[in-house]
Amino acid sequence: MATKPPARLSDDQLFDWLRLIRSENVGPRTFRALVNSCGGARAALEALPDLARRGGARRTIRVATAEEVERELSLARTLGVRFVALGESDYPPALRRIDSAPPVLAFRGREEALQQPAVAIVGSRNASAAGLTFAERLARGVGQAGYVIVSGLARGIDHRAHVASLETGTVGVLAGGHARPYPDDAIPLIERMVEHGAVVSEMPIGWEPRGRDFPRRNRIVSGLAVGTVVVEAARGSGSLITARFALEQNRQVFATPGSPLDPRAEGTNDLLKQGALMCTSAEDVVAALAPAHSADLFAALDEAGGAGEPLWGEQPLLGVDPEGIPRVTPGDELDEAAGAAYLARDGADAARDSVVDLLGPAPITLDDLARAANLPARDVRIALMELELAGRVEFSGGDRVALRPSGDETA
Repeated sequence: MATKPPARLSDDQLFDWLRLIRSENVGPRTFRALVNSCGGARAALEALPDLARRGGARRTIRVATAEEVERELSLARTLGVRFVALGESDYPPALRRIDSAPPVLAFRGREEALQQPAVAIVGSRNASAAGLTFAERLARGVGQAGYVIVSGLARGIDHRAHVASLETGTVGVLAGGHARPYPDDAIPLIERMVEHGAVVSEMPIGWEPRGRDFPRRNRIVSGLAVGTVVVEAARGSGSLITARFALEQNRQVFATPGSPLDPRAEGTNDLLKQGALMCTSAEDVVAALAPAHSADLFAALDEAGGAGEPLWGEQPLLGVDPEGIPRVTPGDELDEAAGAAYLARDGADAARDSVVDLLGPAPITLDDLARAANLPARDVRIALMELELAGRVEFSGGDRVALRPSGDETA
């Protein structure tokens, strides 16, 4: 029996996917909701202005132009950047299991590094000498046990973990685009990393990173890994955001204990009080993650209920094959008429008004919202998609949604 070739986007489909994800107010959740509901990325691009208007946008939503994507693709070729799309066989298997997986990931380096089991090591930029020494030993030991080391290319703990795992494999996650690596002093390290590992980004190739982009980056750091180790972290640090994402993704979280007199240990000591596993050696991590390093890499995660979402299902926006919502896979875009008919369903305006009336500044889960609205879940999901395109709602941890403060929406 002939083997079915792996699913791949055509060049035209990749072009449309990049245009869609680069358009205003389209994030990973909304991207998948749009593709599933409209029957494909090209149909979604055509529907964007009307959907945003229906959601209450006060001006026309900005849709990425073909010229912008052509420039990005040209720059990617110049830099040696490749793209992999969600659902393609070479998309990182751990990352595709998170509910906010980037639809398109841009990477430089070795494709194999994105397929191996990984451990994230993160910590303070202003690290202590002891913290740097431990991060180095930890990364080397975990790497020698067969794990790729993932981190965020920041100064301090991140940098030391990358350097220590160059020979065994390391993956760095950029907050900006590949043409704008941050910080500048990470550039020599990046060039060494692409020889044995990889550097990835979800942002446009020429994107200059902003403050809000670093927490977004952190969810990818934890999402690429089966476990995250926080070596040093003050209270309120970005490393604790990475740990929080790891917990929400049902990944294991480790913390290294530190002196109660050192502010750089306050965050890690708090994590230990909250139930994180103690990490005082590489053996602690390797032993705890042994089930995830088996032949079936994510069997343990799937059994725990934290993985295995459909490649194209929006979770929780679209759930698992909700009735009436078409589904797509690479190379198999659906009839645009099917999506248009779905989006033109009866009662859409009333459903949206009801959802808006129930939302406020305090986040609410989607299940609670659907019950309060007394509406079918699919009507609530589509209403939220339109509201998000209009910039009127925002999602937070635990699959909760709230209205944006007045004045923050697309105006």
